[in-house]
Amino acid sequence: MDKHENEVAGYMDFRQDFGRWLTLNAGLRIDHHSRVGTEWVPQAGLAFHLPHAIELKASASKGFRYPILREMYMFPPQNPDLQPESMWNYELAFSQQLLDGRLRYGINLFYIDGKNLIQALPNPGGSGMLNQNSGKIDNTGVEVQAAYRISPDWSADANYSFLHMENPVIAAPEHKLYAGANFSKGRWRVSSGLQYIAGLYTAVGETEITENFVLWNLRASFRAAKWLDIWARGENLLAQKYEINAGYPMPRATVMAGVNLNF
Repeated sequence: MDKHENEVAGYMDFRQDFGRWLTLNAGLRIDHHSRVGTEWVPQAGLAFHLPHAIELKASASKGFRYPILREMYMFPPQNPDLQPESMWNYELAFSQQLLDGRLRYGINLFYIDGKNLIQALPNPGGSGMLNQNSGKIDNTGVEVQAAYRISPDWSADANYSFLHMENPVIAAPEHKLYAGANFSKGRWRVSSGLQYIAGLYTAVGETEITENFVLWNLRASFRAAKWLDIWARGENLLAQKYEINAGYPMPRATVMAGVNLNF
């Protein structure tokens, strides 16, 4: 295989405050691809800074991605006829700080309108799998998050998201809930969290498969010296059996440790 493609891009960002209560953000990116051509990728948003540490945000942004050489030419399920992915994302967000900043919470509403998402799906013209542009994406959802500084040493945070998909997407869960705690004192840093996933699509198309599972992760570190950190990390400590893509099981309980040298 001898394939060669070029991509050139440039972008600009603009930010302007209007008094103390309004900020405008805008950006524009231009991409030129040797095979597909030129694409304009804009984004814009407004942030309203209101009394009582309240902030409201509204934004719209375009996303765009060319298929990479591996997806088109290298190894099954390659497909040389892939088209670029594109989508528009619209978001409204509310956030507030209370208790002198110790408590933060917020809620986001979003809508995603996209097309040509690249996924590995059953080959309609034969056997096995084939990278394909799967068509339209029409997703709506809500995210809620909160964080609380309990004391100088302890903090906790949690978030929940719900995603409604007219056309299911692989590796996208319907429900995602997380709760965690962090401890920091002296040379010690410890953090742990539980994540519950429900309705995660591992396969779409004629045979849809979903997964539900709970993950528990733990990380700790100790600064032995200015130049030495000792750390340990445990992932999926409940040894859950799950997949993100059908046919590819994820690791069960995993424990790692190491050192970081700082010069």
